[in-house]
Order: sequence, then structure tokens, then C-alpha cells
Amino acid sequence: MRQLKYREAIDEATRQAMAADDRVFVFGVGVDDAKGIFGTTRGAFEQFGPGRVFDTPLSEAALTGVAAGAAISGMRPLLVHARNDFLMLTMDQIVNNAAKWRYMSGGGLRVPMTVRAIIGRGWGQAAQHSQSLQAMFAHVPGLKVIMPAMPHDAKGLLLSALRGDGPVICLEHRWLYERAGSVPQEPYTVPFGRASIARAGSDVTIVAVSLMVWEAIEAAQLLAAEGISAEVVDLRSIRPLDTETVLASVTKTGRLVVADTSWRSFGASAEVVARVVEEAADSLRGPVVRLGLADVPTPASPALERAFYPGPQEIVAAVRRTFQRSTRAVAAPETDARPPVGVLGAPVSEFKGPF
Repeated sequence: MRQLKYREAIDEATRQAMAADDRVFVFGVGVDDAKGIFGTTRGAFEQFGPGRVFDTPLSEAALTGVAAGAAISGMRPLLVHARNDFLMLTMDQIVNNAAKWRYMSGGGLRVPMTVRAIIGRGWGQAAQHSQSLQAMFAHVPGLKVIMPAMPHDAKGLLLSALRGDGPVICLEHRWLYERAGSVPQEPYTVPFGRASIARAGSDVTIVAVSLMVWEAIEAAQLLAAEGISAEVVDLRSIRPLDTETVLASVTKTGRLVVADTSWRSFGASAEVVARVVEEAADSLRGPVVRLGLADVPTPASPALERAFYPGPQEIVAAVRRTFQRSTRAVAAPETDARPPVGVLGAPVSEFKGPF
């Protein structure tokens, strides 16, 4: 099957949705510039022009209100926020309005709006530009929250969102845009609330989201050298959450590690563990381990970033804990699958700026 980069898969999904439905339009700061939000919106602008792909003033709350109003009026807006941190300025529009209108109207009003926002580390983005806030939105009934890790799922989930009838938050890690994978050319959808098995295994389950799926796959390769067969479950969707697939994997392996892109406390990893403990505690043969960020704001220093963000080595150590083995650090493989890191801590091949 042909290979597309993650950013190309998003671009193709957007253009296919717009070609199929003239109610779909794209707007947000920078969607029509030369970089086109890491290359994800430029193709749509070139194909459909400024009438359906257009730049906006920097006013997050107003833009989100426009999206919600347009959706209620029968349109299917795709709003792009360059950083999910600034969604905090839109919480009233998203949480108190878009998420609730269908319920408060007895099903009379639908809000088919999709909000794409970027998460992730790099080049000293620090406390206000690199947060991963999926747990905040997943806490709210009426919202769907998706975090595709693979190019195939980036296209399929986005098409599902643009064809749906409710508000969807799509969070994309900036380190994923240059990752490549198999993507069919024809339009297709990936259902919400359906996890995938990114790597099959029998000894331990690693549940991961977004970039951590790739890190978990790399960790599984390292663990294989120790005789440990790790199964990697890619959640893909935070809300709805595919409890069934997680439980089936944990029942098979008896061990669980959850790797999240956000803080460990009060996050998506806690929800996964809670559901496993409530419904499959008898299957567990070792301690459950959650892997996430330390409970401090994100640092700006490259040295502190390296200590702050977990990677494959930390996942390996977490898996060893489930076997109650040594948690000593492991050496990185000679051929590291992750992007090269520049002097400011950003993946060199992905740094395009300004976002």
C-alpha cells in the first residue's frame, strides 16, 4: 500500500471531505499561508481557494463561537488552533455550548464541528505552548476526543469527524507530522471508540496514545531482546474509550502499563487503570504502572525537557516493574526511529516554525 506522511494524510482527508460536501470549510490562523499548519491545510487552500479555506484574526473564543454557530446553522466547520493550550480561551464555547446543545434541545440541534489542535514538545515551547490537555475535554459529556498516532488513523478519524453530527476535538502531536505509514487513497472512516493493536504480544499490555504509541513500539522491540513479548494498544480515541479491547488484552497478558502524553495525575491513564481494576482485577499478575509527565509545568530548558518527557527507555523500565524486575535504564538502539534532535530539543526534520 502507498505510504503517506501523517501531515499528508490529514491534508488528503480534508480535501476529500470538502470535495464530497460543500458544507465543509476550514478556517483558523495560518491555514492559508505557505506552511499551512505543518502542511496540513495548504493543499485544501490551493484546491478550494479562500472562499472555503481562510485565515482569521487571533481571537480563539470568537472563532470557536463562529464554528459552533455555523455548525448549528447546517455547515460543517473545521477549525484549526495551532496549539491546544489556547483552547483554554474557548472553554465556554466548547464545554458549555457546543457539547450541550444537542442534549438541551432534545436532539433538535446538532453541532457538527471539528477542532484540530496541536500538542507536543520541542525547542523550548515550555509551560504555555506544549501541554497535552485531552483529559480536560474527555471529562465533558457531549464531546468526542481523538488522538490519532498513525497516518492511516489520522485520515480515517478526521473523515469520521467531518461526517459526524457532534463536536470533535482532534489532538495532533507535532512530532507525528513527518511519520509515514500505509494510507488508502480512497475515502474511508475509522470509528470513534475503537482501539487498535499496534503490535501483538502475550506478556504485557502497553496502552498508549498519540506519540507514545510509537515510543511504545520501540520499547517493545527492546523488550523482545529480553524475552518479553509486549502488546501495544493504540487507544486512538480518548472519548469514547474502547474498554473492551483494553480488557481483552490485559486478560490475555496479565500485566498493564499505560503511557500518556500528559500528566500522570488525574489524566487519561488514570481512567484506563480504573476501568481495568474495576472489571479485570483478577487478571492482573503484577503491579499496574502509569507513565506520564511529572506534576510540574513543562520546562523550557533542553536538558530539563529530556528529563521531563518519558520515552522508550522509561517504558521498558515501567514494564520491568510489572514483572518486579530491575528498572535500570536501557541503552537506546543504534538506529533510533525517532527524529533527530536539534540544539533546542526539537526534531530537526519537523521544525518549520512558527508553530
